[in-house]
Amino acid sequence: MQDSGACVPLNIAPSWTPSDSQIVSPAAERLRHILGEDDSTPTPTIFTEMDTLQHEGGELEWKESARWVKFEEKVEEGGERWSKPHVSTLTLHSLFELRTCLQTGSILLDLEGYSLPQIVDEIVDRHIADGLLAPDLKEKISYVLLRKHRHQTKKPIHRSLADIGKSSNAASSLFTDQTQSRSMNDISDTPSTDQLKNKFMKKIPRDAEASNVLIGEVDFLEKPFVSFVRLSQATTLGGLTEVPVPTRFLFILLGPPGKTKSYNEIGRAIATLMVDDLFSDVAYKARDRDDLIAGVDEFLDEVIVLPPGEWDPKIRIEPPKKVPSSVLNLNELGQMNGSAGGAAGGEDEDLPAQHELGEEFCGGLWLDIKRKLPWYCSDIYDGFHIQSISAVLFIYLGCITNAITFGGLLGDATDNYQGVMESFLGTALAGTVFCLFGGQPLIILSSTGPILIFEKLLYEFSKNNSIDYMELRLWIGLHACFQCFVLVLSDASYIIKYMTRFTEEGFSSLISFIFISDAIKKMVALKYYPINRGFKPDYITSYKCECIAPDQGESVKSGSHQCFNQIVLIKCYPFNLTDMDWTQLSKKECEKYGGALVGNACKYVPDLALMSFILFFGTYSMTVSLKKFKFSRYFPTKLRSLISDFAIIISILIFCGLDCLLELETPKLHVPTEIKPTRSDRGWLVMPFGKNPWWWYVASFIPALLVTILIFMDQQISAVIVNRKENKLKKGCGYHLDLFWVGILMAVCSFMGLPWYVAATVISIAHIDSLKMESETSAPGEQPQFLGVREQRLTGILVFVLTGLSVFLAPILQYIPMPVLYGVFLYMGVASLSGIQFWERIKLYLMPLKHQPDFSFLRHVPLRRVHLFTLVQIVCLAVLWILKSTFLAIIFPVMVSVLHCFTFYSSCLFSSKQNKKQQINTNLVNHNKYHKQVATSWYCTPTNL
Repeated sequence: MQDSGACVPLNIAPSWTPSDSQIVSPAAERLRHILGEDDSTPTPTIFTEMDTLQHEGGELEWKESARWVKFEEKVEEGGERWSKPHVSTLTLHSLFELRTCLQTGSILLDLEGYSLPQIVDEIVDRHIADGLLAPDLKEKISYVLLRKHRHQTKKPIHRSLADIGKSSNAASSLFTDQTQSRSMNDISDTPSTDQLKNKFMKKIPRDAEASNVLIGEVDFLEKPFVSFVRLSQATTLGGLTEVPVPTRFLFILLGPPGKTKSYNEIGRAIATLMVDDLFSDVAYKARDRDDLIAGVDEFLDEVIVLPPGEWDPKIRIEPPKKVPSSVLNLNELGQMNGSAGGAAGGEDEDLPAQHELGEEFCGGLWLDIKRKLPWYCSDIYDGFHIQSISAVLFIYLGCITNAITFGGLLGDATDNYQGVMESFLGTALAGTVFCLFGGQPLIILSSTGPILIFEKLLYEFSKNNSIDYMELRLWIGLHACFQCFVLVLSDASYIIKYMTRFTEEGFSSLISFIFISDAIKKMVALKYYPINRGFKPDYITSYKCECIAPDQGESVKSGSHQCFNQIVLIKCYPFNLTDMDWTQLSKKECEKYGGALVGNACKYVPDLALMSFILFFGTYSMTVSLKKFKFSRYFPTKLRSLISDFAIIISILIFCGLDCLLELETPKLHVPTEIKPTRSDRGWLVMPFGKNPWWWYVASFIPALLVTILIFMDQQISAVIVNRKENKLKKGCGYHLDLFWVGILMAVCSFMGLPWYVAATVISIAHIDSLKMESETSAPGEQPQFLGVREQRLTGILVFVLTGLSVFLAPILQYIPMPVLYGVFLYMGVASLSGIQFWERIKLYLMPLKHQPDFSFLRHVPLRRVHLFTLVQIVCLAVLWILKSTFLAIIFPVMVSVLHCFTFYSSCLFSSKQNKKQQINTNLVNHNKYHKQVATSWYCTPTNL
């Protein structure tokens, strides 16, 4: 039998060169043809296991030595544990040897196999028929291939003392008896108990299929025995695989003794190729030997060669945190082959149509309803998940804090015509209705700064002109509702299609900075509990505070306290205040009876300010740490995910418990305990007529225009940020439907005298972050993949229902310190900045050039232009910040529109290419490349080695 047709390790076939290969069968053109065939069935994930033939005391067995799901895991030399997952590092020589093996060995595609003995018979018979194996070796080959497989999960096979010390050469005697029957092998066609209980199954997707690589050396072969098999249907072959995954591929390499290392490297090479996304597609769709070889050639085109003297092969490369997509675009394959065919797909081809113009009247609203209605039932039952509990509690605490804050500010601005109680009821009513019927239920409605400024100016105008504020406000709300309907009917929301990342990031960053600054301002406002700076223990005797009796004459003269008039003294108090020991009174008693607190320790409350800041920063820091706990190495994966999902709730509970333990009177959350209007002279329904002149009903149309612009811009920009493609929302959006319900709620809240509500950007982003889903199974060493957001209505509904019930939960909520909630506000503001490219570009100012991340826009745009572009955004953000902080905040939406228009005129500073490159998402870096991390690909011939 000739050796020319065999796979000879350490000897690359001299007839193959890159140029010859391209002349006979260009890999790119062949792969383009293979992968371009219409096939809607996705390629399953492949689990690859490599077993090596071992001689144990005169017995043969297959022992698992390595496995791959995406990265390689080896059985350590001690044989008791798996190595950490690492990137497979292959020798270039082994890849060429593998290519030669596929050229010369037997290839069986779509083999009908239902049991391992049958498959082995088919393989051996094919070798004999092709003249690659002598018929007299059939029994020996079959015997070896059907030996028992010992996996790493099993304990070593115990042997008697008599077996110990036997030479491995005794293995040859196993083949002397040609009468051995097949019953001697231990291969079973059903999964064993150990396989079914293997916890490693959690790391493998449910639809995965197995690829088994069998490598070994035997003394009865003179040349390698090589076979690549693809079964027509994945089949469970019992104990062949470590886990109960059906086998689809088999690669067998048996050879003469003395070349164990070379065989193992070839086995690692084919195993690595089988878990490669491109080659696995080729393996499933290959029609003949040449297709498989074309897949190997394409893999070789992308191989990166490291000089042997500058790198230690023993070093295991850690899996990267982010792996670029390795799915080759068909257009790229065509370009590699020199063709220009294929249309250049747009960036948003796979996204649902979000900005649509209907062909008939009110077409946009009708399209939104048709898009969202089929999902309505799933919007309810998709919310029944443990992750929703964490999201509800997190957003609920954010909403009630926001309601109390804005309610208090509204009360001050409107003389309590709208206060905390109105804010609670309005939040509950508007939020519940919107989450039930809105187009994007992930959006959280809340009062905003511009609305607060408008309410303040409107109240001052009404007061100065003797106009009834509530009635005028009602008519403004009705006109704004009508104007929103006009915008909906005219499909005006279509203009947000032209909203660029420049506007989105500017608006989102501004709101995030406002949340951060407001949280810090609230803490600074605790200055009435100052930290006692400069305290010296030696001066402790001088720190005191006493209550002294007031000057009665001054009291009568000023009328500050009527009870100190001697005539009415007995009528006010049943005892004589002049006979009291004022120094023994408490602070409250001293203030009650009109005393005065004197001493340098009166304003100092020990530890209160310091404790408040500990609660504030502690809540924020612990939340950030627990959110990252998912990626730590401690505890099982499910427990880490659970802790990460409930990070905010755990942090709040811990620091609330710390506050209760220390029993300090830190500022607490105060919630109204009765459902009644803040002002006793108003009811829950505002009458539209009777208090203002009739012409005010018409004139209110003008200020309503400003409110409508404010509502439209705030609502739609927030909706664009929520619906951005990075969130991978699958149920579509509803810009027209959202604006329709916001308009209705404007009218309802105006009639009830409740605040107006619009989308709250930061809280909505926090809502999405709390509902993000990641893959349940990830390959060892691979980061969980972001799958999307749990799109449903239930969390929003529960949040706002709980907000309405907060009046009855006041006895419990009063134990929550306000600094803890301010820490939550700080986290929401900081967390919403993550992933914003504008923020990443700001940080580039502080980084030396060599330490800057490998962002895609830095490859295409000069750094000075990037800095100039960022500086323009900073200036625009500063202008918006100034407007937001003054009475000019009422024109804030108009300025956002101007900011949006600015992007259309930025071509005077930046070319269209630079503008586009700087506005691409950093998450798309290298997304459409196939291992293009180094521009140079090497073809190595035998003379190069």
